[in-house]
Amino acid sequence: MDEEKKSDAIEVSIEPAEVTELTSDGRPKLPAELPVLPAGTNVIFPGMMVPLIFSGERSIRCIDETVVKDRLLVLTAQKDPDEEDPSPDSLHRVGCAGAVLKMLKFPDGTTRILAQGIVRATIHDYTQTEPFLKARVESAKEVERKTRKLEALAANVSNEFQRLVGLMPNVADEVKVTALNIKEPGKLADFITSNLSIKAGEKQLILAEFDVQARLGRVAGVLSREIQLLELGSRIQKEVQDTMSKNQRQYYLRQQLKAIQQELGEGDERTQEIEELQQQVKDARMTEEAEREAEKELGRLARMSPSAAEYSVIRTYLDWLIGLPWSKASEDNLDGKTAAKVLDENHHDLDKVKERILEYLAVRRLKPDS
Repeated sequence: MDEEKKSDAIEVSIEPAEVTELTSDGRPKLPAELPVLPAGTNVIFPGMMVPLIFSGERSIRCIDETVVKDRLLVLTAQKDPDEEDPSPDSLHRVGCAGAVLKMLKFPDGTTRILAQGIVRATIHDYTQTEPFLKARVESAKEVERKTRKLEALAANVSNEFQRLVGLMPNVADEVKVTALNIKEPGKLADFITSNLSIKAGEKQLILAEFDVQARLGRVAGVLSREIQLLELGSRIQKEVQDTMSKNQRQYYLRQQLKAIQQELGEGDERTQEIEELQQQVKDARMTEEAEREAEKELGRLARMSPSAAEYSVIRTYLDWLIGLPWSKASEDNLDGKTAAKVLDENHHDLDKVKERILEYLAVRRLKPDS
């Protein structure tokens, strides 16, 4: 279906637009007024080539007007990406002046373009809202001081990006090579940001930063965070794989142990005995600590030959643990006379001990919760 739609699309190839005129301080000089095209969550940077799709009537009118004139417009991200027909207040004031390189019109009413960013642009005020947006714009004046600190920061950002790309298996090698060949710090920050999978809000902050050193600082912070996240994810994945490998190894060893036991004629009876003990441990309703200890000793018993000296000791210990009344309790009888009679019948002498026991029972009768 998509192939059919593509074959029915009307393609318009356009000669690349160039901004050859410069301001007195070397910035590309833009027309005083340009169409403004809301780009959703797409934050476009200078030098970046990006495909975009539009379905809104106002956006399509804007593209049509741009194509038949000088092909220049300002692409700016929306504050609310879900707003279909954004007002000027819903758009960021810093965007990217760019050129429409190619346009495709599809039968479903959508228009797709290939646009290329040229220069940061500041939107001063809107001069038109219908049939599409227009505004007075100016190319942004970037601040770049050639210092050792800027050089060191650019080198660090480049190295950190190479490190990040090494942790991301789906990034093309061309991205690495391109980043290494960019010598201008401002362009390096823009290229790296455009290739990062971060929120649009973060990209917009970097786009709106005209101080190159501050921009690189923001990019360095983002790279550090993304590297930490990827390394943590890799470590977690490795731990999960190690655990799975350990469990698989234990499973295979147990299967081999069963086969050996069956060959020795020990398998069926031993397995049945261990399973019965496991069920008895579960039914005993022990405390958490006691059950953990019982499971540990049961594991030792399962791995031990019945002829081993410790086998009977562990088995006796388990039987003793299972036999304790963990979840059973008799009703307390705190009658002093009955207790004295039982003590005298079963124990000779020990008068002081008997006296302390009777005192304790008397206190319990007066204070049952003590």
